[in-house]
Amino acid sequence: MKHLIDPTDLTVNEIAEIIAVAEDIIANRDKYSEVCRGKKLATLFYEPSTRTRLSFTAAMMELGGNVLGFADAKSSSVSKGETVQDTVRVINCFADIIAMRHKVEGAPLAATEVSRTPIINAGDGSHSHPTQTMTDLLTIKRELGTLNNLTIGLVGDLKYGRTVHSLIKAMTRYENTKFVLISPPELALPDYIKRDVCDRYGVEYRESNDIESVIGDVDILYMTRVQQERFTDLEEYERVKDCFILDAQKMRGAKERMAVLHPLPRVNEIAIEVDADPRAAYFRQVENGKFVRMALILKLLEWQNEEERTFDHGGKAMGCKCPNPLCISNLEPVRPRFEASEIEPGVVRCVYCESKAE
Repeated sequence: MKHLIDPTDLTVNEIAEIIAVAEDIIANRDKYSEVCRGKKLATLFYEPSTRTRLSFTAAMMELGGNVLGFADAKSSSVSKGETVQDTVRVINCFADIIAMRHKVEGAPLAATEVSRTPIINAGDGSHSHPTQTMTDLLTIKRELGTLNNLTIGLVGDLKYGRTVHSLIKAMTRYENTKFVLISPPELALPDYIKRDVCDRYGVEYRESNDIESVIGDVDILYMTRVQQERFTDLEEYERVKDCFILDAQKMRGAKERMAVLHPLPRVNEIAIEVDADPRAAYFRQVENGKFVRMALILKLLEWQNEEERTFDHGGKAMGCKCPNPLCISNLEPVRPRFEASEIEPGVVRCVYCESKAE
């Protein structure tokens, strides 16, 4: 069974296949209008979502399939205490493929342990968001024509932003990728991602505390919100917040061929005046999300029938405990799984959420 839980579940060649199908869908919409007739997608959204849920719904409908599921866990048997794995066992009786968003980290991975149908992680806590990453990759390819030799500026909440973490994992596998990490110290990229992802693959990165000084160096500027609620000192937030707002003045220093991306929703981190700039790609990015999810649904249903394909995030019981209170292994009766870090000697990490085990 092939699932998509983390961006690295797909090889570079598989990503290229999905992007190629998405680009063919864009060019030949009518060709794909009935290819999923008789198929059903279940959208299990345990936390609120607008773009991702509607994008999946629109994707399946444009493929000629049907959609069922829930947009609020309170309207499901979860409110009665049903576990994620039991919910998936039930949904397997009704649907051919499942898209799941959950506030608990590792919940979609736990679902794969019992599912007879492909599972797509539509976001699990602050951990991973692989379909947003696929959206980002398609957008970068369409805007710049390549996924190689790019410098990517990541702005805002790099500590908790699951879209940032997923994009870094994906882009490290492309030739000559470089990152510029632009954030306040409170929201800096976690050290384990720097070590286990960037350092492991020899990817160059540098850090900055403002956009203006580095905007001329980047090919992609990936904006996220600087979250006031993450600061214990309100005065510190007030001091740094304007450094991470993109406006027309800052855009004057950018390359002529550059693209601004944002997973949305935005609050005030991109001024409205930037929307008129042809380099503002974030609303084109939204539509790309529908096309790439159409392609992903098609490929996962195709790969489901290929017996040689296997899926295993690895790990084993080691007598450890995950310290993350929002990890599925601490909240539901799933088998704890851990694996040794290849970068940090003696360090063991939870397979579900990547937290350092105790």
